[in-house]
Amino acid sequence: MKLEDYLPGVPDFPKPGVLFRDIGPLLANADAFAHTVQSLGKLSSSYSFDSILGIESRGFIFASALANHLHKGLVMVRKPNKLPP
Repeated sequence: MKLEDYLPGVPDFPKPGVLFRDIGPLLANADAFAHTVQSLGKLSSSYSFDSILGIESRGFIFASALANHLHKGLVMVRKPNKLPP
């Protein structure tokens, strides 16, 4: 499966010279999303860890699916002052 087919580029967004990759089509296709999570799982198989860190906000989507797939904990990393102390 070519995941690039599910990640269309939007040139010059949000500013000139940037190629924004839209993850919406990948998330909308169950097979492509599952393939992504399984591929990430294989890449991480040689490491020992207890938790997956998800960096806001798109990272939460992939990290939660990967943590579930690997039966690991999930830690969400956010920008400072986004949550109460």
